Parts: sequence; C-alpha cells; structure tokens
Amino acid sequence: MARNRRPQAADEKREEIVTAARRLFLENGYDATSMSRLAKEAGVAANTIYWYFEDKDDVLVAVLSAVMADVWPMYQAVASEPISERVLWIVRRLTEMRSLVTTVHARVPHSPKVAEWHNNFHVLTSVLFRAELEAAGVSPETVDAEVMIAVFTVEGLLMHTADENEQRTVCQTLASRWPSAADQSPRSSDHNATERRE
Repeated sequence: MARNRRPQAADEKREEIVTAARRLFLENGYDATSMSRLAKEAGVAANTIYWYFEDKDDVLVAVLSAVMADVWPMYQAVASEPISERVLWIVRRLTEMRSLVTTVHARVPHSPKVAEWHNNFHVLTSVLFRAELEAAGVSPETVDAEVMIAVFTVEGLLMHTADENEQRTVCQTLASRWPSAADQSPRSSDHNATERRE
C-alpha cells in the first residue's frame, strides 16, 4: 500500500511547487523569484525542489505546461464563435500572463528546454490556424504565409501594449483576410456544408 501512496504524494508535491512558482512568476517575475524563495512558498526545503526539477528553467516549463493545460479546456466555451472572437479570446488569456510570455522570449536564447517548449507552442498554434484556414478554403499556395501572419499577429499583440478595443480591431482585421472564416463559426460552417450536400 505504501508503494501506491508514495508516487501520488510525489506528484502532489510537484504540483504544489508548480502552483507556487506560477503565482510567484506572475506576481514578482521569473528573475526576481529565487529557488529558495520558491521553496519557502511551496513549504519545502530548498534542496527538495531539485528532486523534482533540474533547474529554474525546468520549473518554468512545468508552469507553462500547467497554464496551457488550464487554458485549452476553457477554450471550448468560445469554440463555436467566429474565428476573430476565438483569436481575441486567446490573445486576452495570454495577455493576462504577459510576464510569462516575456520571460519565455527572454529565456529562449539561453535555455534549450525553454526554446523547445516555445517551438512546440509555435507548432501547436500553427497547426490550429492551419486547420481553421484550410477549413475556410484558403488556398494551399497561400496557407503557409497566412498561418505565419496569424501567429506573428498574435505574438505582436502579446509583446506590445494594446487595449481591448485595439486587440479586437486587430483580430477582426486579421480574420477579414479569410472572409469565409471571418463570417462563420465552426458550427455554421458544418451547417452550411450539410446544406450544400443536401
């Protein structure tokens, strides 16, 4: 029985460390959060953190993964909205974590593990945009460029201060590049496709 409980306790302790790190990174910043401060916040001895993480960048990657795990299920609440609203929703959620976004870009040149996470995030984002644009009928000749424009637009909004109205205008302008995507939600697209088949 003890063997069954021990991994669970380890997982719970790791989660507590990630939760504490997430709070400290957002409130105080990555650079201002020492591993000793993180250990104190998580209620563990300083060297205990290194049983779970190799270094602070390893903690950062765990925090980023936890954030994404929280955000994507929430995305389902807007999954039926037009693409401009969905892009805006993503921008706003990420804007709330702007300090983490800035930290990622600052750490990429210095940390292979953060660079790998960042690259995987770009791949995921690109795959999502590609699926949307291909479904909207964007031509194969231009879809790669359109995906890059979309990803760079989202990153630009995160790296530069813009109020909600500016964010909405940019997202609507971006979506207007893909008229059929701008005017339809996934459900309406499915409905129209059904009508065409009938």
